[in-house]
Parts: sequence; C-alpha cells; structure tokens
Amino acid sequence: MNTNGGRRRAAKPPTIHDVAREAGVSRGTVSRVLNGGHYVSPAARESVEAAISRTGYVVNRHARSLITGRSDSVAFLLTEPQERFFEDPNFNVLLRACTQSLADHDIPLLLMIAGTEAERRRITRYITAGHVDGVLLVSSHTGDPAADQLRDAGVPLVACGKPIGHTGKVSYVAADDRDGAHDMVRHLYASGRRRIATITGPLDTPGGIDRLAGYRQALAETGLEADERLVATGDYTRVGGEHAAERLLAAVPDMDALFVASDLMAQGALTALKRANRRVPEDIAVGGFDDSPAALATTPELTTIRQPWDRIASEMVRLLLAQIGGADTSAVILPTELVSRGTV
Repeated sequence: MNTNGGRRRAAKPPTIHDVAREAGVSRGTVSRVLNGGHYVSPAARESVEAAISRTGYVVNRHARSLITGRSDSVAFLLTEPQERFFEDPNFNVLLRACTQSLADHDIPLLLMIAGTEAERRRITRYITAGHVDGVLLVSSHTGDPAADQLRDAGVPLVACGKPIGHTGKVSYVAADDRDGAHDMVRHLYASGRRRIATITGPLDTPGGIDRLAGYRQALAETGLEADERLVATGDYTRVGGEHAAERLLAAVPDMDALFVASDLMAQGALTALKRANRRVPEDIAVGGFDDSPAALATTPELTTIRQPWDRIASEMVRLLLAQIGGADTSAVILPTELVSRGTV
C-alpha cells in the first residue's frame, strides 16, 4: 500500500560513495579516477569504471569545479563574422569533429563567435575569467589580437592552422597547405594543361600564403611560366571566387586550368566559367581545396585536396587537453590527399 498520498518518492541519484561501495574501493580512489586516473592501478580503474556504468553515476561538474578550480568545458572560438560560420562548410565540419572528440572525454564544447572588436573584448573577458579551461581557436588573419590576448592571460590555447606571427608561441594543428597545392597543380599539369591559373585565399592567412607558394613551386618544377596575370586573390567566399574567376577570364582568356584555394570559391568560379560558356573540364580543368561538402555540390563534382578534418580536430583536442594538464606548446602538420572527381 502506498502511504504517501499516491505519490512515489523519487529515487536518489547515485553518489560517489555508491560507486566506491559497488567497486569495492575507497572514495578517494574513485575521486582519483574521476580526476584523471593518476596513482590508480589499472585493475582499480577498471573496477571503478564498471561501477560507474552499473550505478549510472553522473559527475557533479559544479561540485568538482569548486574543488579543482576548473570549469570542465572548452571554447571553440571563431573570430570571423557570423555569416561566415553559416556560409563556409569547413567551420561546421570542424566544430562537429571537435565536439565529438571532446565527448570522448565527457567535456562540453561552447561555440563562441567574435566577428567584431566589441564581441572579441566581451568574449575575451569571459574566457580569461576562468569560465572555460581552454580554447580551440579558429582565427587565421594577421593582426587578430585574440591569440595574443589569450596567450598573455595564460589561457591554454590551440589554433587551427598556423597562427601567423605566433609560430613557436601558440600550439596549432594544420594541414600541409603548400604540399596540397603543389600536388593539385602537378595533377593539372599531368592532365595536359599548360596555362594554369590560381585563385588564392586572402594573403594575410596561412592558407592563402602557403597554397600560393605550393602553386608557384609546382610551376617552377614543371617549367611553366610564372605569369602574375594568372594569379587572382580571393577571400574564401563563393562570391569572391566568382569575381576572381571573371578577372582571370578577362586577363588570360587562354587559361586551360584553374586551381582554386577553397572549394567554396571554386563553386563561385564554376558559376563564372559556365556564364562565359567555358566547359569544365573540356575547356578549363578546375581543382579545389578542402574536400568540404561544397565539393560534392558542384556539377561536375569537384576534384579537390582533402584536409583530414577529423584528425585535425582530434589533434587539436589532444594538444589542448595536454596543455590544460601542464604540457608545453607544440605543433602538428598533417598530410593532405588529392581526391579526383569530374572537374579535371
């Protein structure tokens, strides 16, 4: 018979004491497992993890943060205008991969976008106040003060891509932009193309600089003329790629290949080529960079250079967690891969 007016008392959630009793270890051993597993034998750790699973214990993050002084959360900071986050598929791919990688450590990821100076100041104050344990920074333009401000405040920080002017001072993970661009231009050359143009990324970004360097290296190796009329600067947007392609068509109407430093810009370039009645790949072969969802949204589908986004994300998370644990800054450069589709 229910003597509580027909209502059942809710079961109390399991506590750390319940886990300790279930595992047959002390509360202190459970606490050490929850805080990284230092000075715990493999057998004890396995027993505690099994007990957590059986009891359904969930860490009280607020209580633990009072003890450890940590928030147990990480920020994904994008210092680009908000519209870039929604237009450029690379940001979403990287965010999703970082979120999944941190989930393996039971750490939530907070998305922060600081596209203006006011937003940057506000978010920097929030981060340096200790509301997150570290930052995954997506910020590539020269002169962006976010890396300096966070580093000077002692915030653990890992950048996506080489942070210009901060190499050796800020940890980063990057794809090998120069080598990837070199491979694409050599691929265009091997297909029989001899007037190979390029649309660069912004030349105050590591991708813009290194992909242009890879393009020029490949031209030198193949003996092709380094005609500066074959180079147009873009801005990593679809519209920017379209306008850059129009400029190239006007300056070098005899070009027979085009290396574009991002898939999104390549989408715009293909629009311009179609409007000019240039067939792809029959009249002009086109290669992109990223292997983002944009590469599959073109007709024909885009031949491109694949950046290993999952590995980039997992390495960024690994380096950041190591920094939070006291490790020094470090860098990882990952190889790219040429993906052949219909535009070459």
